[in-house]
Amino acid sequence: MAGKNLDITAQDYSLLTDLYQLTMAACYVGEGLAETPACFEMFARRLPDDFGYLVTMGLEQVLSYLEGLRFTEAQIDYLRSTGIFEQAPAAFWDLLATGRFTGDLWAVPEGTVIFPQEPFLRVEAPLWQAQIIETFVLNAINYQTLIATRAARMRHIAGDRQLLEFGTRRAFSPQGSTWAARAALAGGLDATSNVLAAQQLGIKPVGTMAHALVMAVGTLEGSEDDAFRAFHRYFPAAPLLIDTYDTVAAAERLGKAIQTGETHLAGVRLDSGDLLTLSQQVRRALPTTVKIFASGDLDEVEMARLQAAGATIDGYGLGTKLVTGDPVNGVYKLVQIGDRPTMKKSSGKATYPGCKQIFRNLEAGQDRLGLVNEAPQSGEMPLLEKAMAQGKRLVAPEDLATIRQRTTANVRQLPDEVKRLENPETYPVTISESLQTLTEAIAQSL
Repeated sequence: MAGKNLDITAQDYSLLTDLYQLTMAACYVGEGLAETPACFEMFARRLPDDFGYLVTMGLEQVLSYLEGLRFTEAQIDYLRSTGIFEQAPAAFWDLLATGRFTGDLWAVPEGTVIFPQEPFLRVEAPLWQAQIIETFVLNAINYQTLIATRAARMRHIAGDRQLLEFGTRRAFSPQGSTWAARAALAGGLDATSNVLAAQQLGIKPVGTMAHALVMAVGTLEGSEDDAFRAFHRYFPAAPLLIDTYDTVAAAERLGKAIQTGETHLAGVRLDSGDLLTLSQQVRRALPTTVKIFASGDLDEVEMARLQAAGATIDGYGLGTKLVTGDPVNGVYKLVQIGDRPTMKKSSGKATYPGCKQIFRNLEAGQDRLGLVNEAPQSGEMPLLEKAMAQGKRLVAPEDLATIRQRTTANVRQLPDEVKRLENPETYPVTISESLQTLTEAIAQSL
């Protein structure tokens, strides 16, 4: 077993969950509560350090998962074989064998900016269904939201410079790498080097070359320049990686070759060293028509520093710092069971009770978190939209361009102080009078 690839297909997603989701579902069956209507919400209690906002992402994967959620006979046989469920009621196995997701889901569209305590989504479904989907929902949305938010921050800093996603080798898994590529593009990046993600998204991948080619071809055929010529023989439009040996010397030789008409060059990439100084030296050696790309563990803070200092960089390749980092700490909590609002009261982790809606007032520059039965006030619009009813999706899949445009528009509307990379101001989110009154009443009853 240890030698298996642990590959995942959509059919496997029913078991891609934490054990306690299944043990709780079995308990609900035994107590006669499994079909009780329940409302769960996913939200983040706080933002990652120095983040002023989050860009929601991952809803499409959640909708696809919910539509296809099934337990196969082999999966049920495996659960039986563990011995963990020996005392579970027989009806639990019938429920798994025939069960489907039949609930409703409200969500903010992908690319929408939200803030702490505001729900990414709200699930209203039979208790057992709403419970067992928690793990996948959090996995899909937390990671993609992190990537989309970092991409939006990078786009804000980079302006119109080209931004390329190079994070596949640093992403947390093969599946994570394709989700990261999607989220990065939807968050504001221009292209990805991940060929599988590009194929699945219907776009063209991008890339340059690695030091290995320069070292291998150069060593066997004579020189670094021979390696450049060999690569351009087959890929004349590709940028050349010029920092394998002496970056400035390589740029100067290429500049002379361009002047004499020996070669044409679209761009070069710098992947190491003092990128500020090197970019300026390379810029002096090459025509302005040759674009300079930089890569090498860059993030939005370093990009801002380089640009403020006068770096002559036309685009960035972004990898490790884009697809990793402080997690989005999204949680998924029960807020109503039957017709009874409920809340968590524990210190530092208290939640607001009741099924909620986010009301955004763009003119006033603030949000209001209220209950679903509240009406929008003047100038407000509700953000959570119904995306699934009785297990059937109501919204068609959106293309990346649409989500990216929404991201751009949402970030543009934020005050500059909220978009700061360090010590951003907190965007104002108020709690409605009705929600505050309900919270106090439920807290008192507990």
